Amino acid sequence: MFPAKAFAVEAVRRGADVALITDPRGKKYTEGFPCVDSLVLSVTNSEEGGLQGKIQAGFTLLKSLSKTNPFLKKHNPAAIVGFGGYPTFPALFAASCPVIIHEQNAVLGRVNRFFQKKAAKICSGFAQLDGLELPEKHIVVGNPVRQELVALRDLPYPKLVPNGELRILITGGSQGSRALGQALPLAIAELPEHLRLRLFVSHQVREEQADEAREIYSAAGVQAEVWPFFRNMAARFEKAHLVIGRSGASTVYEVAVVGRPAIFVPLPSAMNDHQTFNALAISASGGAEILKESEMSVARLTEMLEERLIQPEKLISRADKIKQAARPDAASALADVVFGEIGANNA
Repeated sequence: MFPAKAFAVEAVRRGADVALITDPRGKKYTEGFPCVDSLVLSVTNSEEGGLQGKIQAGFTLLKSLSKTNPFLKKHNPAAIVGFGGYPTFPALFAASCPVIIHEQNAVLGRVNRFFQKKAAKICSGFAQLDGLELPEKHIVVGNPVRQELVALRDLPYPKLVPNGELRILITGGSQGSRALGQALPLAIAELPEHLRLRLFVSHQVREEQADEAREIYSAAGVQAEVWPFFRNMAARFEKAHLVIGRSGASTVYEVAVVGRPAIFVPLPSAMNDHQTFNALAISASGGAEILKESEMSVARLTEMLEERLIQPEKLISRADKIKQAARPDAASALADVVFGEIGANNA
């Protein structure tokens, strides 16, 4: 939703009206989305629930198509931009105007892969795009990032003062990460006292883990804010000296655009292992490191954190390097492609 919103803001700035199609989960993150109308579809994953799940997904898809067709007829779009995921399927399937798909990950998702032949252009966040069958359609534009984060790019890295505050931002994506929620509070609690007392941790965890994480941090003398979701991520990115998190496309790209050294722990169950590929694309800059969940332990995390926190010059160096892995103009670059297709179609 965040890349879609960033693109929508740019499209509106160029004079377009935007209508949004999403699902109930995406609807939760539409605050401030600049759309004139929206349609929420209950599309389900056909790969879940066995045969019964496939049948249910089929009925849900037919119902969604019956809602999508009148919505498209009402708005008569000049183009449809699909950002991946099952909620985009009905609109891309029914589209009679130019279709542009944008893949945020380094691996084409199932829906984007299905529609790549229909798409006029296939845009992506990374140069590597596994699953691509039509390279002549491929354009690397980067991943659109919220403007409030792009605005942080030109600010200096947070000042590091001897014996001063050290800030860590921990994010597991919008849904939180159970593994990071369990291991990181314990790992931080094992750091030497001289480091613990300097820390301020902003930790996004699952709601059911929040109280336990707060207790662990408090007992260790670590200042911390622990919540299931942070709405003002820009304020936390601005102050962070180090980011730790999963490696979903939005997370790794936001970290790179802002310019913060990072430790990425890819989600092992991610489809086609796309989080590992995302992390590899960013870590190649030298500004981030990858820790496999299978190799993650409290002791290993404590060791990695201590090593990084006692070397401020390396934190600064990694922050500079990771910036080179991102395109802060991605929303504008994607809009160039979309408006170019609209112009070509109307010529």
